[in-house]
Amino acid sequence: MKSEDELACHELLLLLAGRLPDIALWRFRDWLGEGQLSVLARTLPKSLLRHGIGLDQREHGLLAACLVPHGADVHQVSATLRIDGATRPRYTFTESPSERANVADSVSALLDAALRGRPDVGDVRATWRRAEGHERGEKRVLLVTAVAGWPRLTGELQRVLRVLGDDEPSIEVLPPNFDMPEYHREALANSRPVSVGAVGAAR
Repeated sequence: MKSEDELACHELLLLLAGRLPDIALWRFRDWLGEGQLSVLARTLPKSLLRHGIGLDQREHGLLAACLVPHGADVHQVSATLRIDGATRPRYTFTESPSERANVADSVSALLDAALRGRPDVGDVRATWRRAEGHERGEKRVLLVTAVAGWPRLTGELQRVLRVLGDDEPSIEVLPPNFDMPEYHREALANSRPVSVGAVGAAR
């Protein structure tokens, strides 16, 4: 049962990418990667309310399914349900950063070495995200397709990028047949290959 709750929570956190602040999202994913659902149950609904992030029916169902059994406040969970079409941040994505001189090529090389031919991993791609209306603040977003182990793989890769200097890593580990929101569709459409695991190589 706990594993099913973890997968539901992973999907929810994917859907919240680009909406929750990066500093909160990476931490929630780190806790999930360690199986700390009780910690998420206490903190995630509060964070959604604090940042004024409403959920649609799909997202609310995932929130209730994965966190209420682990102690989430039912009233807080209920308060997150809002109408569809709430205003969401707009981003643009590009295959490369605008100033390549500021990017350490060693990051891509290390990720390739860590993930190439890895079981359960498919394609590994990277894109650069910029918030509309902001000239600065580009951010690397890593997109990884995988057939299993999504929360733990996310946590593992986050720790790697933090060691390499990214304090708020954005790692999107995508399950097969994931019904992607616009955020991920745009990111993938404007990404470049970094590596390929055993699943991708077998195609």
